[in-house]
Amino acid sequence: MMKPDAVSPSTQRAVPGWTSLTVIAAALALSACSSTPLPAWNSTPIAGGQPAPGTVTTKPASGPSPVQIPGIGSPGVVATPVETVPLQGSPLGGWKESDEVAARFPDPERSYATPGLSAGRTTYTSNAELGQWLRQLATPGQSGTKAELVTAGTSQEGQPILALLLTRAASTSLHDLDQSQRPTVLLIGQQHGDEPAGSEALLALAQDLKQGPLASVLDKINVLLVPRANPDGAAAGRRSTANGLDMNRDHLLLQTPEAQALAKLSRIYRPIAVFDAHEFTVAGRYLEKFKGVQRYDALLQTPTTANVHEFIAKASTEWYLLPMQKALTEQGQSTNWYYTTTRDPQDLSLSMGGVRPDTGRNVNALKNAATMLVETRGVGIGRAHIQRRVHSQYVALASALQTTAQRTKELEQVRNYANRDIASQACRGEFTLESQQTTEKRRVVFLDPQTGEEMQQEVDWHSSVKLNPGPKRARPCGYWLAGYATDAVDKLRALGLQVLRVAEPGNLLADTYQEQERSSSAKSDVLGPGQQSVERVKVGLERVAIDVPEGSYYVPLNQSLANVAIAALEPDTQSSFFANHIISSLNDVARSMNNPSLVYEETE
Repeated sequence: MMKPDAVSPSTQRAVPGWTSLTVIAAALALSACSSTPLPAWNSTPIAGGQPAPGTVTTKPASGPSPVQIPGIGSPGVVATPVETVPLQGSPLGGWKESDEVAARFPDPERSYATPGLSAGRTTYTSNAELGQWLRQLATPGQSGTKAELVTAGTSQEGQPILALLLTRAASTSLHDLDQSQRPTVLLIGQQHGDEPAGSEALLALAQDLKQGPLASVLDKINVLLVPRANPDGAAAGRRSTANGLDMNRDHLLLQTPEAQALAKLSRIYRPIAVFDAHEFTVAGRYLEKFKGVQRYDALLQTPTTANVHEFIAKASTEWYLLPMQKALTEQGQSTNWYYTTTRDPQDLSLSMGGVRPDTGRNVNALKNAATMLVETRGVGIGRAHIQRRVHSQYVALASALQTTAQRTKELEQVRNYANRDIASQACRGEFTLESQQTTEKRRVVFLDPQTGEEMQQEVDWHSSVKLNPGPKRARPCGYWLAGYATDAVDKLRALGLQVLRVAEPGNLLADTYQEQERSSSAKSDVLGPGQQSVERVKVGLERVAIDVPEGSYYVPLNQSLANVAIAALEPDTQSSFFANHIISSLNDVARSMNNPSLVYEETE
């Protein structure tokens, strides 16, 4: 007999092909979580004067020797002339990158040699070339490394979404990956089709992992690379997927096959860390608003949404962000927190990345993986500085792989602790409904668009590091869903959650949602209002006993991904299934406030 409160990572990973009847009784108490020890931490501020809440530092971990990367570790770089390139999409038009600005971004010592970076090339690696590159790496070799080409899904225009799995386990099967006791790292490139540097960098990383200077990390970890998550957008040079959606805002709702493909990989391979490669606008709104262009090579961000476990946030910051900053700085590359600005020309503020549970960075953190966003200087400048941009991504992601290889034991301790701690909180305590950014003054460096001189400007800075936690709500034991809420059920399962089907009628004590106010509004993020609309509702809670019919569903919260369920099912947030029309009525969901004695059948 199986209880939903006894969910383990291996249970979540399995795809059962059977149906069983299960009687669920009282919750199993997972008290104190003391059976999973944690590594020792000591507090210290983040480099560069940017404190993070709960920031910690650790002594160097034992592990393999630092990875030697070609062109990394050599002092200094030599400036090379860069052809003046007109900026694409600049709202002021006519501005061209001056020689003085170009000189601030010399090429690295290493020259990367993917298909899209060949001499004289005017386009990036095509989808067909990308597939051929990965297939060649998936052929058996003599190094002891196994490689498998994985088709994660198909894009809206019929292109395969390809991943490459690299391991030194006995084979690439899920059984052998588990038996190897090596954690898996997931690297994702080009969710936005007009951001090619991450894709080209992941192709270079894949090659160096299979048979080059990064191969030694596979003694400690498995690596799963998705160089191009949005092949249709890449082919068209377009940010969005073919249906016009931003797939990096779709990791909770799973409305695009592209986001569904990444969720499938996460569900099957359970990565211990996920890194997302993007590029940011160089001029555009910054030139219009601040009369300057971007100075930084790389902008970085850790998870920043409500209910991420504190130790997942700490690991992301101390074990990944700080070494990544150091690696980039040693290469003469400037870094900062990730930030953007709205499309409103009158808004002279800057915002860090979003705090809602919809981006890959935040959703994967709610799945208890360490996460990082890596953004490099690239959107709107064509192929200018492409070798440097790819180098920035390569250095940052190679640092992440090395960190994981050095800290496999500590990372597994942290994940196991977070899994047990979150599962143990069912029926008790509180969660944060929705967090908000806080605003402070901050000085940011831009470049004069002609002279290349640094321009410091003080701006209103909307911080996602220092969050206003917003309203709290009692944590239920689980959620009841109506039998016809099958779209919601399918999406929860696709996210990796256990959902049980009620096999016999019963009852439970529940808080039901009582509508108080409702409005339709544009869906908004850190860039401002978008084109999609959402239903915003204000609710009150009413405690009642409800009859539970056969064929309805129950989502227990004594499972490690409980905070993903909370993000999806509490209706009064912008990202919820209700706000986005996946759940059509407040009567279709209720908060179970006791552990119901119900009979379930678990089906796939």
